Amino acid sequence: MEFDFSGPVIEWRGPSPYYFVRLPDEESADVREVAAMATYGWGVIPVEARIGEVVFQTSLFPRDGGYLLPLKAAVRKPAGLSAGDDVTVGMTVRLHEPPGPLGASGVVVGG
Repeated sequence: MEFDFSGPVIEWRGPSPYYFVRLPDEESADVREVAAMATYGWGVIPVEARIGEVVFQTSLFPRDGGYLLPLKAAVRKPAGLSAGDDVTVGMTVRLHEPPGPLGASGVVVGG
């Protein structure tokens, strides 16, 4: 599942600052539809994202009925991004691979 969206960089000030881009409502609704096939727990959704030439892997955080895309310094600094800047993101939700014919022990299952 692939998306392109834009939004402002937002800063959350906790013990240390964190930066995010909020997914628009429509994209958040689409992510919710596949969340069970993507999450590895706690409601976080693994994604691969692209901002300009910077490609990175991270996980969306669920927040207030939508999702936030975290932006680490390694992503923000090469793109020259700071709080309030508008950014365009290309993103792919990484779905779990369907189980193959082998179980975790390498033994054929159901055969």
